[in-house]
Amino acid sequence: MATIQLSDTQSVILAAACAREGGLVLPITASLKGAAVDMVLTSLIKKELAEEIPAEPGAPVWREAEDGTSLTLVATAAAYEALGITADTGAHTAQEEETAADMADEAESPPTDAHVAKSARKPREGTKQEALIAMLKQPAGASIAEIMEATAWQAHSVRGFIAGALKKKLGLDVTSEKDEIRGRIYKLVPAA
Repeated sequence: MATIQLSDTQSVILAAACAREGGLVLPITASLKGAAVDMVLTSLIKKELAEEIPAEPGAPVWREAEDGTSLTLVATAAAYEALGITADTGAHTAQEEETAADMADEAESPPTDAHVAKSARKPREGTKQEALIAMLKQPAGASIAEIMEATAWQAHSVRGFIAGALKKKLGLDVTSEKDEIRGRIYKLVPAA
């Protein structure tokens, strides 16, 4: 299968969607406005990385179908694959069930600003996300090349994941600095 090329914006949107229960694409965490949102989401649909499904009550609505049905967008299995993430298998821990209940409560009251990230979440255990966080916690940090090798992700996926999942979704403070030998180095700032 050919590798799907994603822009940084598409990577951020998909990383956020894949981190959500049910893979909901909406609300958008990237700072897009107006027609740009429609263009990016339409491109994800065309690449079969997102698909329209009937929206449950209280869920964000993408558009209305001709019959009046409210539709929302969810990430497809191809989206998880493009980001190197294992799709949700349906088996949930008690913590994941609690997070899903919290998200359902949040969905009942619509967000005041779709571009503002939700409160910080706890990283899942045994995932590439956890491995990447461990790499960034090291005193030497990690370069894009090192993260790519550990996760088998493309450079744009790494940058999108750091910006979307780590900074926006998890609320982690990730810094970067240029190193002459290793290139750009990312580090996780310890919580005070």
